[in-house]
Amino acid sequence: MGAPSTENGGKNALLRALPSIEQLLRRPSLEEKLAAIPRPRAVAALRLAVARVRERLLRGEARPFEDSDVDEALRALATPNLRPVLNATGVVLHTNLGRAPLAPEAVARVAEVARGYSNLEYDLDEGERGSRYAPVVELLTQLTGAEDALVVNNCAGAALLVLATLAAGHEAIVSRGELVEIGGGFRVPDVMKQSGARLVEVGTTNRTRRSDYESALTPDTGVLMKVHRSNFAVVGFTEEVEVKELSALGRARGVPVFVDLGSGALVPLTGEGLTGEPTVPATVAAGADVVAFSGDKLLGGPQAGIIVGRAELIARIKKHPLTRALRIDKMTVAALEATLELYRDGRPEAIPTYRMLTWPVEELRVRAERLLGLLVMKGIKARVAPISGQVGGGAMPLARLPSYACILTVGEPAAFLECLRGARVPVIGRISDGEVVMDVRCLAEEDLGPVADAVGTASQGRHAC
Repeated sequence: MGAPSTENGGKNALLRALPSIEQLLRRPSLEEKLAAIPRPRAVAALRLAVARVRERLLRGEARPFEDSDVDEALRALATPNLRPVLNATGVVLHTNLGRAPLAPEAVARVAEVARGYSNLEYDLDEGERGSRYAPVVELLTQLTGAEDALVVNNCAGAALLVLATLAAGHEAIVSRGELVEIGGGFRVPDVMKQSGARLVEVGTTNRTRRSDYESALTPDTGVLMKVHRSNFAVVGFTEEVEVKELSALGRARGVPVFVDLGSGALVPLTGEGLTGEPTVPATVAAGADVVAFSGDKLLGGPQAGIIVGRAELIARIKKHPLTRALRIDKMTVAALEATLELYRDGRPEAIPTYRMLTWPVEELRVRAERLLGLLVMKGIKARVAPISGQVGGGAMPLARLPSYACILTVGEPAAFLECLRGARVPVIGRISDGEVVMDVRCLAEEDLGPVADAVGTASQGRHAC
């Protein structure tokens, strides 16, 4: 065997020279800095710094351990893993970015409830145990026209719970064209299987008629299910059974009708580029026995799976053991109550999601021009251009929201976006036709300055990030 290369020998020497944690704790140049923080955090930072240097050396970078490595590790530990970002993608309900931002009223209510005790499951009038759903049930019944309501942790959980209650060990009939796949690869047939219901597909991918449901009904049918195709669209030669018609069939045969609305709008959404979306009140009015929808999509509240419907069926659902496993926490109750109050008071425009979806395009152009002015002041070359955004979150798949953006031409767009993600408040943009796009639809007025600062830093090169 040949002798080890000089390069490997140098790397091995640097690896052997890495200091121990105890040595670093006693290093005079670090002593004052480390003394100012709790010892457990200091030790964690030193371990992180040594690990990063070791990885660097193994990659072939011949830079030994330096005190600056400790500084970087301390900054990393002081930075939360979950933190705010600025959304310049133009996607309003961006799943990767947390979907719906909460209204200030909801944020304040969460903070108020989180900082101390609350009557989460305590009836202040009776002085005894109460229901954690009580703060939102009356609001939901008022806003939807349903007899009763229940809230769990997400809409997939809501669908699972409804099916487990109404159709476990029985048939659940659903159109083949509505067997959707939701985010993360989860599919309606899989959810139905876990619930214990037996899936019965009717119709074809593009056409399903009332007669298809009718001929599939048996004495063992537990539920007729309709799934709103909120994350894709079937166009062309199509036919489907409306909720009103399906509900009439269910009543005639004594079988409950369950509608999974997915995105779930409480009020009609109108604006340039938006498409029609069935609302929850209209679905309840059409005769659906149970309706499930999301809290953090078109409703604009916290993540939740909201179930409304006939009192007798909701009572059965509440008693199912899964209800305990899927229940929401006090912060969700607080945020949802505050959000629903805004709808009750006729103030949907106070909800960020509603406002961002319905911005007049001219206002977006003016905002983009203001961002451009800030960029020009920093010596950055950019231009304002019209662009199309998306609703996101599996809602209104055919909608194309007209917007405006600042377009940046940079040498390496991917590297530039990486630099923006490393800003003090990370900025998330996108690339189109080899250019960096900063859509202003999801940026508030107070966000424009931080975005311009981050772009200015990124334009100085990767070493400045």
